[in-house]
Amino acid sequence: MSEIAENKAGYTAESIQTLESLEHVRRRPGMYIGRLGNGDDPGDGIYVLLKETVDNSIDEFAAGFGKTIRISIVGRQVTVRDYGRGIPLEKVVDCTSMMNTSGKFDSKSYKRSVGLNGVGSKAVNALSSSYRAESYRNGECSYAEYAKGVLIDSGRMKTSEKDGTQVTFTPDEDLFNGFEFRMEIVTSMVKNYTYLNKGLTISLNGESHVSREGLLDLINDKLSEPALYPPIHLEGPDLEVVITHGNGNGESIASFVNGQNTRDGGTHLAAFREAVAKTVREFFSNKDYTSEDVRQGIVGAISIKIQEPNFEGQTKTKLGSTYLWETMSKNEDGSASFDRGPTIRSFVNDFIKTNLDNYLHIHKETAALMQEKISASEQERKEIAGIQKKSKERGKKTSVYNKKLKDCRIHYNDKLPASRQAEAELTSIFITEGLSASGTITLVRDAHTQAVFSLRGKPLNCYKGSRKQIAENEELHLLTAALGVEDDMDNLRYNNIIVATDADDDGMHIRMLVITFFMKYYPDLIRGGHVYILQTPLFRVKDKKKTVYCYSREEKEEALKKMKSGVQITRFKGLGEISSDEFRHFIGKDMRLDQVSIGEDESLADIMEFYMGDNTIDRQNFIRQNLRSEKELEDIEV
Repeated sequence: MSEIAENKAGYTAESIQTLESLEHVRRRPGMYIGRLGNGDDPGDGIYVLLKETVDNSIDEFAAGFGKTIRISIVGRQVTVRDYGRGIPLEKVVDCTSMMNTSGKFDSKSYKRSVGLNGVGSKAVNALSSSYRAESYRNGECSYAEYAKGVLIDSGRMKTSEKDGTQVTFTPDEDLFNGFEFRMEIVTSMVKNYTYLNKGLTISLNGESHVSREGLLDLINDKLSEPALYPPIHLEGPDLEVVITHGNGNGESIASFVNGQNTRDGGTHLAAFREAVAKTVREFFSNKDYTSEDVRQGIVGAISIKIQEPNFEGQTKTKLGSTYLWETMSKNEDGSASFDRGPTIRSFVNDFIKTNLDNYLHIHKETAALMQEKISASEQERKEIAGIQKKSKERGKKTSVYNKKLKDCRIHYNDKLPASRQAEAELTSIFITEGLSASGTITLVRDAHTQAVFSLRGKPLNCYKGSRKQIAENEELHLLTAALGVEDDMDNLRYNNIIVATDADDDGMHIRMLVITFFMKYYPDLIRGGHVYILQTPLFRVKDKKKTVYCYSREEKEEALKKMKSGVQITRFKGLGEISSDEFRHFIGKDMRLDQVSIGEDESLADIMEFYMGDNTIDRQNFIRQNLRSEKELEDIEV
């Protein structure tokens, strides 16, 4: 039988399956919550489940019902109680189990809802080992209880509870393997909710959080370095912004839509960045200021409320809407017509142009401090531009660039069609040291999406260097050029920047130097979740039948328990020691990466001073307490 005939034979009517809606969520959870994870990262799925549940309570508050939300997390079980209107009693089962069922399709009930997909609570239900929703209305309670999305009990009874809704769920450990709620991540989520909903009280495990000044509280609470002038707080119907500057590099702007933290930005953030740069340039009558000059060191936030927002993806981290509102109706001939409000771009631009300009005219001292910062950024940019021009010419003459970068075929900033966006997300660059390691990675990488940049020895310690000194450093200049971020972060060529160094003293030092470079001069790469550290195995444990690669002593001990006689253990001390055939597995689909992240309340300056500043007693004590001797990592004879 030919291969074509075999394929036809295997594809029959029995191959066609119709999945119940919640079964589809369990089979394809990534479509609904992004990643799964174990709770170590704020983007992990368990926090999406919590957010989807709390969002429903926030929507009630935004609609004018219920000023308190109570959240309880005990172990792995979550309970969220609000005091809104409660789900209509006869619809509790539908609203928690039937996809695309929601009261939020009706803009009369919810004018400023976070999402309108009718998916959120159903996804939480499907991905939880246990899920119970209770709605309280006018002395009655309607409830529905599920196990992994399957209804096991429902009913109606009298109650003395105040009106509202209570949801209790436990994420399914079969999906979120070994998960744990990190309370610092949950607390940050709760605080963001209160900043964006002035007057709302959220109780988290008995501790109350409330904000009286909105986004101004957010900026004041999270400023890790002193602001150069008091934050500018501007409020209007459906729009609130805060702006100030610090001495840091890059920009740090939080963005929100209807109370949802859009960490990947979107049309509202793009409009905000454009409007601030344009307004400031015109105010100071200085056409030489670039957007980069204005936004260098800027710290800010924008919160916008729009009707029926269109988010890119179910996890709602990037706004795709063009208009403040847009409704479609059908004409008699069947054609569609649209009723649209102003564009988000024009709305934000008009607001910033009017209100920021007025503020700067009134607060002349603030305007002077802002101009001083922007002028200093302009001067530094021009000096660096001259140095970079010379470096580029020098790089072309010596062809150093081509020798250091083994590029891939597609890049993150390529204008790919929507059907190929997944490829752009995979684009990576491995930053490694030495010919042996870079040669191994180059040999086994996926040349379609993976690039390799080879460092020559230890890069410059950037902590105390100026931007001018960094620009004059050929090694770092070529790295910056390879990443494509010399002029604009939007030109980033790789979604994943992966530091791949040996697991020894020199390798750790190089890793710290590279990360310090990003923290000091390109912190937005870290804030945007683009920087990672490659994990490679420390040990290879094998017997006659099986080979296991272990990334820690604990994994090694676990592997040893399962091995039989004749066990051999190899301790890898450098990337160059790992054969190309073996290394192929370590940068494939199961690649282990540690994301480099900065806590919202952490100071970049304090972190760099501790690790890369003068050698202090505190750092010496830290090293003594955390250092593992080579002896601890040596092979064990079995």
